[in-house]
Amino acid sequence: MKRTTVQAALVPACLVLAASLTACGSDANSPASSGAKATGSTTTNGSSTDCPTGTINGEGSSAQKNAIELAITAYQDTCSGATVNYNPTGSGAGIKQFIAKQVDFAGSDSALKTVAVDGVVEADAAAKSCGSPAWDIPMVAGPIAIAYNLPGVTTLTLNAEVAAKIFNGTITTWNDPAIAALNAGASLPATAIKVFFRSDESGTTENFTKYLHAAAPAVWTADPSKKWTGKGEGKEKSAGVASAAAATPGGVTYAEWSYATQNKLGVAQIDSGAGAVALTGESAGKAVAAASQKGQGNDLALSLKYDTKEAGVYPIILVTYEIVCSRYADKAKANGVKSFLKFFASPEVQSKLESAGYAPLPAAVQAKVAAAIAAIS
Repeated sequence: MKRTTVQAALVPACLVLAASLTACGSDANSPASSGAKATGSTTTNGSSTDCPTGTINGEGSSAQKNAIELAITAYQDTCSGATVNYNPTGSGAGIKQFIAKQVDFAGSDSALKTVAVDGVVEADAAAKSCGSPAWDIPMVAGPIAIAYNLPGVTTLTLNAEVAAKIFNGTITTWNDPAIAALNAGASLPATAIKVFFRSDESGTTENFTKYLHAAAPAVWTADPSKKWTGKGEGKEKSAGVASAAAATPGGVTYAEWSYATQNKLGVAQIDSGAGAVALTGESAGKAVAAASQKGQGNDLALSLKYDTKEAGVYPIILVTYEIVCSRYADKAKANGVKSFLKFFASPEVQSKLESAGYAPLPAAVQAKVAAAIAAIS
């Protein structure tokens, strides 16, 4: 199975993080030395980073790809004897591989299901595989952008009802009266709307449809799902839909903020009833701060308020969880997972994620995450 550590395209983002952590060394992708001993390193704020040697493997969410690769680059430079591989195959695939004991942790844009879906209760299956409860640990807050390619239109406002009608095929041109009503004074072209959706099972799809279903239930009547139930043309993974929209005048998709930015797509403001809200790290972070914990103890599965009416909150977000065993049969794997996730969750690394198109976890959530990671054994 092919796995990815870091990509060359990530170097600029890595350099941003390196300014406050370490430089991105050319040996970031080199294999760990088999004779290396466990070491301890120190980040620039003086907090210690435990550096066990060895390799850990993760798979799943492509939404967090840019964030986790940024963290991997800095971590492997700090901990030269450690290797972290991450394969961004999508949330559904990551969970399946974790349950099959093929990877040490999974990235998923939705917490493990506690009810049967297609005959499988993910939380139960993961616990059986681990031999202990599996925990959902939120690590990356990824705002989902409604990203569009509309030459000449630099500002666009949508609401949940209009967005739902665009993505279910009811609204088919950009100068539709419903869009025009939200964009007084804007010159909207008669260009046909071309919707692109994730063809693979996707946590991004599930979270986006959770928003549409919660905030516009009369229009988006289908239950949220990792499988797309609207209209449009399917493309694989976040990179696929974003690049397709970028190549198509009139194109629109739902994708993580980082992919919209990388592909130079417009990002719609969202009006939930208290005025248009632009997507920023702050406006998305407010949505995470308002979430409640639905998991028990160190299982930090969150319940997001997609139908919020609060001013200044950007409501279309996902939280990517790193799904881990609470107790690993292999102590070395436990140490490796703990060390990397501790580094990833640190305030230093989290504070740099906005430069890569993500929202840092709020301080209160970070504190719970730190406690859960420390409890992994």
